[in-house]
Amino acid sequence: MSFVQANNIIKRFPSIFYIFRWIILCGLIGISVGSASAFFLESLDWARETREANKWIIWLLPIAGFIVGLMYHFFGKKAEAGNNLLIDTIHKPKETIPFIMAPLVLFGTIVTHLFGGSAGREGTALQMAGAISDQFSKPFRLRPRDRRILIIASISAGFGSVFGTPLAGAIFGLEVFFIGRLRYDAIFPAFLAAIIADIVTTMWGVGHTQYIINSIPEIDPLNLLLAIGAGIIFGIVAISFSLTTKNLGTLYKKIPFAPIRPIVGGTIVAVAVFLLGTTKYIGLGIPTIEASFSTQLPAYDFGIKLILTAITLAAGFKGGEVTPLFFIGATLGNALSLFIPLPIGLLAGMGFVAVFAGATNTPLACSLMAIELFGAECGVYVAVACVVSYLVSGNTSIYGTQVIGVAKHLSFGRLQGKKINQVEYLKDKFRSL
Repeated sequence: MSFVQANNIIKRFPSIFYIFRWIILCGLIGISVGSASAFFLESLDWARETREANKWIIWLLPIAGFIVGLMYHFFGKKAEAGNNLLIDTIHKPKETIPFIMAPLVLFGTIVTHLFGGSAGREGTALQMAGAISDQFSKPFRLRPRDRRILIIASISAGFGSVFGTPLAGAIFGLEVFFIGRLRYDAIFPAFLAAIIADIVTTMWGVGHTQYIINSIPEIDPLNLLLAIGAGIIFGIVAISFSLTTKNLGTLYKKIPFAPIRPIVGGTIVAVAVFLLGTTKYIGLGIPTIEASFSTQLPAYDFGIKLILTAITLAAGFKGGEVTPLFFIGATLGNALSLFIPLPIGLLAGMGFVAVFAGATNTPLACSLMAIELFGAECGVYVAVACVVSYLVSGNTSIYGTQVIGVAKHLSFGRLQGKKINQVEYLKDKFRSL
């Protein structure tokens, strides 16, 4: 086939060139991000096992935080923005995301978990994915619009591979940066990168936690009303988490030298663990999440996890908010089973994703995530809980650089096109009373 013939085919069928181009890019993203996620997940398991076998090291959390703070202060000032830098790059692509973000956030997160901080893993996965994938933008000479798609695909790959939910990961990448809108020009790269990254992570022999909802009742008007009621509570707790983390962060910023902030936060967390006499509220908390699906837990579990996570992350420790939000939501759903007549496993599963949906404004990704993790039978209940939580949480978010594409409802219409601002949102609510 001559060059002229090939050129004519591309002109007649431009989608073919687009598909093959992104197959190459997504293959590179999927292999690199999937491998990074596999290494990261194995490292987290090592950190957890080492910490639980040597619980005395929790007292070293303030020192560990200081070291991580110094590293970011001297070597990773731009990388300090974390997930917000990724979202900002999607909105306004400028300089390449610094590669140093990947090793810094990896090291910082492992240190946080090893020494007993309460944090997650999603933030690290997304930041590693974005920092690694954006390095391909220069050799492939990507234009700004293509870089946006590249970052969306990398977010999808990171999320999908670290949780074992490639479909939810794809939608999360499309949904997270623009509230109320999806970028369909990125739909193929997002799905392909997430699927490939998940396959690669699995090929490295890394597994994911399995959750089981034993009983799902018939869908009827009463049960739907109960699901709506639960969704309202999940949304209120999502607001509480976002605002608590933001307000604590504001308090920490009164300490002018940033590396000192983790010393303060780490000391509070270490003392709290000593006083509580348990390590169930630090790290990822996967055993407690699993137990919440079948065993009645103390009703205050979600509140303690919320506070310790906010203290940890606001102080500057690395990790992410999502797995702690799973813990908060699942244990909250477990507590709600004391007075909401729905099965304990179903309420735990609803809370698992609905608090996350409210805190990140991603109801579609969270609904799909529940179906991938728990099975399609719970789909209606989790979707109702996620959407209601999303509405109730208003214009608050754990991601401060999210932009309001379409207002959630008419009373927020004047905020369209603006960035998320929790303080302005609350002022707005009080003015309307």
